[in-house]
Amino acid sequence: MTKKDDKTKRIRELTELLNRASKAYYAEDTEFMSNFEYDKLYDELVRLEEETGTVLANSPTIQVGYAAVDELPKERHERQMLSLGKTKSREDLQDWLQEQTALLSWKLDGLTVVLTYFDGKLAKAVTRGNGEVGEVVTNNAKTFRNLPISIPYKGELILRGEAVITYSDFDKINAGIEEDAAKYKNPRNLCSGSVRQLNNEITAKRNVIFFAFALVKADDVDFHNSREEQFLFLQEQGFQTVEFKKVDRDTLISTLEDFEKKIENYDVPSDGLVIVYDNIAYGQSLGTTAKFPRDSIAFKWEDEVRETVLKEIEWSPSRTGLINPVAIFEPVELEGTTVSRASVHNISILRGLKLGIGDRITVYKANMIIPQIAENLTESDNVEPPKECPACGGDTEVRKVNEVQSLYCINPFCSAKKIKAFTLFVSRDAMNIEGLSEATLEKFIAKGYIHEYADIFHLEKYKDEIVEMEGFGEKSYTNLIKSIEISRKTTLPRLIYSLGIANIGLANAKMICRYYRYDLKAMMEADTEDLSGVDGIGGVIAAAFYQYFREENNKANLENLLKEIEIEVEALEAGSETLADKVFVITGSLNIYSSRNDLKEVIEKKGGKVTGSVTSKTDCLINNDIASSSSKNKKAKELQVPILTEEQFIEQFLGGENHAN
Repeated sequence: MTKKDDKTKRIRELTELLNRASKAYYAEDTEFMSNFEYDKLYDELVRLEEETGTVLANSPTIQVGYAAVDELPKERHERQMLSLGKTKSREDLQDWLQEQTALLSWKLDGLTVVLTYFDGKLAKAVTRGNGEVGEVVTNNAKTFRNLPISIPYKGELILRGEAVITYSDFDKINAGIEEDAAKYKNPRNLCSGSVRQLNNEITAKRNVIFFAFALVKADDVDFHNSREEQFLFLQEQGFQTVEFKKVDRDTLISTLEDFEKKIENYDVPSDGLVIVYDNIAYGQSLGTTAKFPRDSIAFKWEDEVRETVLKEIEWSPSRTGLINPVAIFEPVELEGTTVSRASVHNISILRGLKLGIGDRITVYKANMIIPQIAENLTESDNVEPPKECPACGGDTEVRKVNEVQSLYCINPFCSAKKIKAFTLFVSRDAMNIEGLSEATLEKFIAKGYIHEYADIFHLEKYKDEIVEMEGFGEKSYTNLIKSIEISRKTTLPRLIYSLGIANIGLANAKMICRYYRYDLKAMMEADTEDLSGVDGIGGVIAAAFYQYFREENNKANLENLLKEIEIEVEALEAGSETLADKVFVITGSLNIYSSRNDLKEVIEKKGGKVTGSVTSKTDCLINNDIASSSSKNKKAKELQVPILTEEQFIEQFLGGENHAN
């Protein structure tokens, strides 16, 4: 594998990981990654994209936020909300400021909300959502404890701010919860869940407060070209703004240090600072990138590193047979959370760190899995991989793949392999069977109800036993059977993904299905050379796919499964692939299609390809802002690639037919 291949693989890994982290943070009110780790991985992804020229269509570097959830009404923002560029370097911050003056303020860690006032009254409150479409939470916003419902200004006023819950209120709320497992992880998650309640009575009890940080619209007011004047205007209207200080190049560092001293005792959750040019016209003249405004930037604090003691190495089997070492250490506080575990990934890393029980180690939140062991200070090197699998007691062996040593269970009938495989099979992106958690599957497998995938569709044979199981009952059983029946109708990409073929995600499954025109037989008979011709499928993935269908047991299980399900295949009409061999890039906000993914789906259904960056092979850049000075527009002009609006694209490539929902 070449260095370029390694970097491309890493780009795919980082894109998938950062998108999962973003979804958890913005859409599911949970987090499995600290802000510091996200920033470090994000910076690594940006660097790799610049080095390779490869940007995936779903890269977080060209997307903003994550899609709003469905439980609340949605509404499109009048102006798109971009993310902020970030730095941890004081010198970079000075270079960015140059000779301008700016406002330095807290970067609060809560939920961003956009407020609209008409005739002096609060008319609308919308969460940030994905930056283009958010959730309407107007009734909830009216319960924010410091938010003015009426203001002196009678024109249309639009502003942005952060809804937050203070640390002291967070502690009070958690103190009233007896069960440790039910306590909230941090103020940000509690605030996000509180603001997005369907019942605003709950929001009112949570003491949510609001800090304004940006004025979007107040057309008839002269702010003398000053952001500071906008902040003062908002204060006059009764809004509590974020604390801010006016700085220039000479006072920037000392003012930053003043904020830094306050952070330890500051009651409002903050994960850094924001600096924005005071000169409004100057800031606006700089424009934006596809993701960031150029008139402001965030400053993030450095990573925390803590010293602790390694207590044990836990060995965690997976469905592929890989057994991952996990370090268990004395709990430490990192980035506001208590941590006591870190994946060591593989035997090579375990041996490289020379880990031993009782060693003094340092940990921090970074890299692929959080937290991470940074350094082993004592290196006693006394940990040996187990010779027996902790799940089934079968033999283990250390294998070397691409210069990396890892531990595997070699028992083909290992229970851990079955449990993990079935967990993937029933997951949302696969067969989507609700009610079959990993714990439930473990019970069913142990009792002999399930031996292969097809058995799941005959669980009614064990109704009496299931109804009497702990955690089940008549209603749970009925819901489970109903979900199983619904899952009988599925798509071929979901089916392929559900089989758990190594390195085959849903996106890869879709590409393979599309390439073989949804012909399962052709896919099963394809050789590695042919499979390698599928876009995005390299030699390793092709070999895994090919090998899977050479195993008689796998083919028999699939044959039995096919008797239980109905595969929905979208009809491929003659002449429908009018965009075959054409390559498109989509950027900016859309007016006709609800999202870039929707437009991408239309293009792919017609045989076209959507990529993340403009190259000489690009047939068309789709951008409603043709006059934009974005990097994609510049590249397109440089390569003489046509830049078309949505309407022009529909007219030229879709024959004027609008396929948007």
